[in-house]
Amino acid sequence: MELMIQKLLGFIMVLTRISAFFLVLPVFGWKTIPVRIKVAMALLLAIFFSTIIQLPIETTQVSVVEAVLFIGNEATYGLALGLVAVAVFSAVKFSGRIIERQMGLAMAEVLDPLTDERTQPLGSLLEMIFIILFLSANGHHLFLLIISRSYETFPAGSVPTIPTLASGVIGAGSILWLAGLRMAAPMLAAFLILMVILAVLARMVPEMNILFVSLPLRVGLGLLMVTIFLPFISGFVGEFAEWMGKLLPL
Repeated sequence: MELMIQKLLGFIMVLTRISAFFLVLPVFGWKTIPVRIKVAMALLLAIFFSTIIQLPIETTQVSVVEAVLFIGNEATYGLALGLVAVAVFSAVKFSGRIIERQMGLAMAEVLDPLTDERTQPLGSLLEMIFIILFLSANGHHLFLLIISRSYETFPAGSVPTIPTLASGVIGAGSILWLAGLRMAAPMLAAFLILMVILAVLARMVPEMNILFVSLPLRVGLGLLMVTIFLPFISGFVGEFAEWMGKLLPL
C-alpha cells in the first residue's frame, strides 16, 4: 500500500511539472492543438519519466499539506522552464514587430489561427517559419532533454531555488530584447539609409510630398529586406538552442 502511494505521489509530481512546462511552451501550448492530445502527451511523458526518476523523500513521512507544497513546487519549476523557452522563441516575433513599425504597418492586425489572438502578420509569419525550421531540425527533442535534465538539477520533491529560477527568466527577457534587435538590425540600417535619402530629397525638392512618397517605399523596402533575410533565419535555430541551454536553470 505504501509503495502504491509513493508511486502515485511521484507520478502526480512528474505530471505536474510536465503539464506546467507544456502549458506555456511554444507549439505544444497552442490553442489549435486539441486538449485530448495535450493530455495524452503529458500522461505518456509522465509515465515514462516517473519510471526513471526516484523521489528523494519518504512518502510515509509526508503529510497532505507537504504533498500539496511539493506539487506546487513542481508547477513552479515547470512554469519557469516554459517561460524561458517562450521568451527565447518570442525574439523572432519581436523582431518582426520592429520591422512592421518601420514599414508603417503598426496598426495592421490579423487573427493568429494558432493562438486565437490578435497579432501582426509579419511577426506571425516569421515565427511560423522559424518554428517549422526548428521542428525540422528535431528541436522538439530539446524540450524532452530539458525535462530530463531538470530532474538532475531539481529532483522531484526538492525546494524551489527561487534565485536560480528568477535569474533564468530575467536572463531570457534580456535575450528576447537583444536577439530581437540583432535580427532586425539589418532592416533598421536599411530604413535609416532610406530616411536619410528622403530627408535629402525633402531639402532638394521642397514641393515633393515626402509622406506619400515614403509610405510605398518603406513597405517595399521592408518586404525586400525580409525576403533577403529569410534564407538566413535557419542560422538562428542553432543559436536559439544554445541560448536556451545557457539560460535554463539546469
